[in-house]
Order: sequence, then C-alpha cells, then structure tokens
Amino acid sequence: MCKNILPALVLGLSALLSAASVHAEDQKAEQFHIRGSIVAYSGSALKVKTREGETIDVTLADGWKLASVANAAVTDIKPGDFVGIASLPSEGGGDGALEVLIFPPAMKGAGEGSYGWDLKPNSSMTNATVADAVKGVDGRTVTVSYHGKEKKIAIPDGTPVVTIAPATKDDLVPGAVVFIPAEKAASGPLAHQVLVGKNGVVPPM
Repeated sequence: MCKNILPALVLGLSALLSAASVHAEDQKAEQFHIRGSIVAYSGSALKVKTREGETIDVTLADGWKLASVANAAVTDIKPGDFVGIASLPSEGGGDGALEVLIFPPAMKGAGEGSYGWDLKPNSSMTNATVADAVKGVDGRTVTVSYHGKEKKIAIPDGTPVVTIAPATKDDLVPGAVVFIPAEKAASGPLAHQVLVGKNGVVPPM
C-alpha cells in the first residue's frame, strides 16, 4: 500500500516547503504557517487551535495533499541527502538546528535556499543538499550547499529529526498536531497541503 501512496504523496507535497519559502514579492497570495492541533475535521474544512491559542477555520483547497512525519535519526543524514533545517544563530558563531527534515529522494530540490522562518524569532530555514556530515564532540555538524553557497549547521543532541511519511484522512483526529502552509484568502486561511503528526511524532518545523 505504501508503494502506491508514496509516489503520489511525494509529487503532491514537493511544494510543501517550497511554497512556504517563496519570498513575499514573488507571492500571488500572502502565505503564512499554521501550527497547532486539530479541533475538528469534516470534508474540506479543518478547525485548528493554533499554538498561540486561537481557534481558526481552514478551508482545504480542491486536490489538497496530506502527509505525516516519521522519526529519523541524525545518523540517517548522509552526504547527498536533501534536507530542510530550521536553525538559530549560535552565540559562538554559525547556526544551531532547531529541527531537521530529511526529504525523500523524489523531493530533492523543493524550496532550495536559505530564508527567514517563523518557528522562533530570528530563525531561518535552509533547504539544501548535505555536502558532508561530521560527528563532533558536541554532536554533529553538517555542511549543506544550495545555489553555489555553503552553510555549516550544528545539530545538538535531542534535536528533532524527521522524514516525510504517508497519512490518510483518518489521521485528522482531534488533538493531532498539524503544520499547514496556508494562503490568506477572502474567506479565511486556504490550504493546499497539510502535514499531520501520528504515532507520537509531531511536525517539528
């Protein structure tokens, strides 16, 4: 079953973070991220209590795509992998990861680049190819490359590391944690993709 689901999942979600990464001046519709837990789901409507405590109604666009995340490990990160890493500047220089998403091979290149992110104040998101992964005394540092540039990011112990996994609408249950790149529409938030937590793993981005 997973063999049938995953190709469609990957194709449909290849824009999950690339859509979120488009700079404002290039956007046709203003985009923002919804992080929270499901209150209710029915057909094309999803009610979400955000991490800020607000309850909002999200309209699901025609043909919307759904996926989940599964646990991975720092040791799963290999040279050549395409990853999305949210990070914060470190006091000692460089960046420290807040979370790591290992993309499936078919999603390589999605949203490539490094840009501002709203997981925490001053955080950034870097979608890039791993040039090398070096184990150090204080954890692991990866060197990633994008658009001819390189960036070193430290991944402290305990940093969430996940990968994309299949999901079904049965996973959209009250209490499930979601990450939604949404558009601001006249009728309210409009979503083309939803990333839902399952089996105790939540979207960390």
